[in-house]
Amino acid sequence: MNTTTRPARQAPLGRFYDINGRSLLFHRSGIGGPAVVFLPGASAVGLDHLNIHDRVSQFTTSVLYDRGGTGWSDPADLPRTLAEVAVELRELLRAADVPAPYVLVAHSLGCAYARRFVQLFPEEVAGVVYLDGIVEDWETFMPQLRPQKVPGTAALRLICLLSRGTYRRMFASWPREIRELLVAHHLTVAAQRTGAWERSNQPEWLDELKAGGPVPDTPLIALTAMGVDPGLRLIMSPKKLRQLYAGKQRLYDALAASVSHGEHRILSAARHSTITTDCPDAVAQAVRDLWQRVC
Repeated sequence: MNTTTRPARQAPLGRFYDINGRSLLFHRSGIGGPAVVFLPGASAVGLDHLNIHDRVSQFTTSVLYDRGGTGWSDPADLPRTLAEVAVELRELLRAADVPAPYVLVAHSLGCAYARRFVQLFPEEVAGVVYLDGIVEDWETFMPQLRPQKVPGTAALRLICLLSRGTYRRMFASWPREIRELLVAHHLTVAAQRTGAWERSNQPEWLDELKAGGPVPDTPLIALTAMGVDPGLRLIMSPKKLRQLYAGKQRLYDALAASVSHGEHRILSAARHSTITTDCPDAVAQAVRDLWQRVC
């Protein structure tokens, strides 16, 4: 287990709520419902989705937050169970007086948290937008997940160095005062280590979801990013990449078919890590389309 540390600086946006003795960063814009709630992936924070959030807030309440142990929220022992994160989010939304039901917008690891939330609180979820993430049937279509070793400090420093340009491009349109703090946060060894710890128990995510029983029939739109992250080209052959991406399409076809009102959309120009900044129009449209179907 690893205990994270909270950045020793003011958050760029939002306010804090105390949930079970842990201070969590929360930012809300817009009015009306169902509220849209963003669940970021590992190594990501709520404000990474500010561009989509601002669009969503034009037609309903939109919520960004940092779960415990990440971003500007208080430290937590990582990795955590999916249920722990789901319960924490529910309590935060209640404390902030954001009424259910919710449309969850989840990316990467956030998709596993969203699936668990739907299992635990089905009456509180109107729909889910899945952004290229892990769900319980992963190993039916994809390579078996293995525990990921947390890199050492030297490797994390190299990741920070190589990621500098990516983060600056990702957040180029963010307001300057927010952009600078957000980029600086991502380029710390502590933030990169937090992401590595959070994703270090991937096989356990699948076990927990399978043990939780069938996921209720909740409307969804799944978006698949077909662009290849640069790092994958370094570690996988072209053949393996083709197999990986073919499996990903089958996985989300099956996910969409698993519910009464499901849809799968493919984004050929988006990469996994940067899906919300590579194709913001398509992501925002998917959120609005699902919201309109369930409101």
